[in-house]
This record gives sequence, C-alpha cells and structure tokens, in this order.
Amino acid sequence: MSGFTLIGADEAIAQDLRGAVIAIGNFDGVHRGHQQLIAQAQAMARARGVPAAILTFSPHPRAFFAPDRPFFRITPQRERVRVMRKLGLDGVIIRRFDATLAATTARDFLERFVVEEIGASGVVVGHDFHFGKGREGNPSLLEAFCTAQGIACTIVPVVEETGGAISSSAIRTALAEGDIETANHLLGYRWFVTAPIRHGEKRGRDLGYPTANMALRAGCALRHGIYAVRMAVNGALHDGVASFGRRPTFDDGAPLLETFLFDFSGDLYGAEASVEFLAFLRPEARFDSAEALIAQMDDDSLRARAILAGSDTTASMIAPDAS
Repeated sequence: MSGFTLIGADEAIAQDLRGAVIAIGNFDGVHRGHQQLIAQAQAMARARGVPAAILTFSPHPRAFFAPDRPFFRITPQRERVRVMRKLGLDGVIIRRFDATLAATTARDFLERFVVEEIGASGVVVGHDFHFGKGREGNPSLLEAFCTAQGIACTIVPVVEETGGAISSSAIRTALAEGDIETANHLLGYRWFVTAPIRHGEKRGRDLGYPTANMALRAGCALRHGIYAVRMAVNGALHDGVASFGRRPTFDDGAPLLETFLFDFSGDLYGAEASVEFLAFLRPEARFDSAEALIAQMDDDSLRARAILAGSDTTASMIAPDAS
C-alpha cells in the first residue's frame, strides 16, 4: 500500500501527517470494535481532505505499570501496525509510554499530542477512552477541549453483539480457551503471531513430521494444543498443522510453536514467519509411544487439511499481498 507513514516512538511527526484526523487508543488486537473507530476516522478525514492516522502508545500501560506481571498482548506493536496498514490508514504514530507520560495531566496530554505535535483536525476515540495522570481524562473532557480548539470530535459507542461487547479482554479469554472461532470472529480477521524460525530438537524430523519452530512472546496465553494453521514465510503461504505447548511426551519444556507444513521441503531456519490460526483441533497430550504419537499426528493432519481446504485468504492479514 502506498502513502503509509509509520512514526516510531522517538521520531518527530512527519509533515504529511500534520493536520490528520486521529483515532487514539492502545488498540490491542485492532478488533472489530477498534475498526469502527478507524472507519469513523477515515470517513471524517475523507470529508476534510486530510490523512487518517492512529495515535497509539508503547509499551502498553499495563506492561509499564506492572513490568513483572506477564501480559498477553493480542497484537504486539509490529502486528498492530501490520493490521492498521492493511485497513487502509495513512499512518500510525507511536509515542513512548514512560514515567513522564504517565505523570502528564489530561489537558497537557491533549495540548502536546493533539495540538502541538500533530495539529489534528479531528479526533476519534471510544466511549471508554481515558487518558492523562490517574486516567483523569475522559470523553467528556476531550469533547470540551476539542470544541474550544475548533477540532472535530467523535466518541464511538460500545460495539456489541449477542454475548456482549467486542473487547480485547474477550479475545484474550477466547484464545486462552482455544476458542479460535470466537477470537477470529471478534477480531474480524484470523489471529496471527510473528517470530523467527529457530532450531529445535529435530524430533519431528525423526517422526516424519519436521517442524518450523517459533518461540512466542512472553505472556502469550494461547491454550496449549494442536491447531490448523497457515504460515507466511519467504513470500509464500503454506497450509499446516501446529502444536503449541510444552511437548509432554518428550521434555515438558518451555512453550514452543511447532508447525508442520504440508507438501513442503526446504530450510527455513532463521527466516521470520507469521502463523495464523484457523481452528483448534485438540488439547496437548502425552503419548506412551512414538507410534501412538505418529498415529495421532496423522489424524491431526487429515483434519487440518480438511479445514484448510474449505477456507480462503480473505480474512488473512499474513497473505503475501497483505502488506
């Protein structure tokens, strides 16, 4: 996509994003609720003939205030940017969430980012948006500030469907339960992870199932088990079946994502790959023999192939043409 500008945490705002309409938030998951904010920002920007951009923060405030407590990020920074770019935004502005920002008053927050740095012509936030020291800022304060400054402001109400609000918390819960169908439905695309492929113990090769192994980020609370997946690596998309867990049949070690790609041969070590999840097949289990494990892997592969054969890449954020 052309015309996309990414502003890193310590970079000055690019001139082509000055005057943009901005949607502000953490946007973990960039789920369907977040996508409503983005769509509103894009519509407002088109009406004004200006760019539409995201203002977001890194690290997530929860990770900043409790750095020793594992936090399950649905979409770490790079994945968030990938999804936002796919959604057609003109730019993403990342600002560092640190002690200085945490101590900034709500009004100073708006003066600094909305007025001085970006010169925003419009602001879009969710109904539950809070900002500034002690979360003192709220949508009402934002609306009053924008009115006084002559800045357009839209507060997007909660996006709900049967079962409740579409939220990052609901998606984390679904992933932790292995409910990939619900997680992907709430996201509006297939959840994916990105990491380099590393060397493993090569047990899969001995079993006839060589795997591409990836260590996922600390805090990843995806349910341990077997999944039907697709992997994007070296510019190509491959179907496969993956195990995420501790390998109880062998070493019960640190969690690892091990993906067997169907009808593929080649050396992927060191390559960066993205894996999207289509379905949960079964929980992780311990087997008493290699033969029993192989028989189960054969069955897992057949089930994954059937699921993948009935799906396409329209809901994919990792297909080669997605970026």
